Amino acid sequence: MTTLIRLEILRTLRNRRYLLFTIAYPALMYSFFIHAYGSTAQAGGLPVKTYFMVSMATFGAVGAVLTGSAQRISLERKSGWVRQLRLTALPGRAYTLGKIAASSVTTLPAILVVFAVGASQGVSLGAAQWVGLAAALWLGSFVFAALGVALGYAAAPDSVQTIVMITYMVMALFGGTWFPVSGSLERFARFNPVYLYNKLATFTQPGHSLDTAAVAGLLAFLAVFVAAAAALYRRDTRQA
Repeated sequence: MTTLIRLEILRTLRNRRYLLFTIAYPALMYSFFIHAYGSTAQAGGLPVKTYFMVSMATFGAVGAVLTGSAQRISLERKSGWVRQLRLTALPGRAYTLGKIAASSVTTLPAILVVFAVGASQGVSLGAAQWVGLAAALWLGSFVFAALGVALGYAAAPDSVQTIVMITYMVMALFGGTWFPVSGSLERFARFNPVYLYNKLATFTQPGHSLDTAAVAGLLAFLAVFVAAAAALYRRDTRQA
């Protein structure tokens, strides 16, 4: 499984589309938002520069794991590569977990590049907060890596890109990525994993600690997505 993870990571990092849309694009969007809102404004109880640094980091991380794993798995199914792997000693659960692990590793550049831009724009956090925030966002990305694997087995190669993009954009739109979610919309946003993902940053606010409700919600989504990925993998095995 270690070899599979290493190969998956190397293949992703060599992908120019990955470098553009999951690393460069969120950083550019971050610069756009902080200039559009103004450097002295507040968003979601945080300075604008901090709020959008987090939201664009999560945007890039979710994009990295959803588009990467779902489309690749769907194409591997079409080419027969997944069927070939089933003939080896690699168990199905190792393949699925390997995909999730490899996808999550590729979120780190997306997170760290936006953090670097945020720091250059004056975002001021303590050393422990920087490390804690990076760790929280990286661990949270496993939820979406599992969703990406599930979508890769659920969708046909011809439709997977459309399904992934619609899922990705809807979750981002109502998850606080483009604007702070409040009022009646927030009641529904609590059932959106992207909203919970962005809430992991609340501990950077003075007087706040890690949002344990968001952590619990993300763990529940992780369990559901992993179970779905496993069930869809078994279904694909029976149909092969």
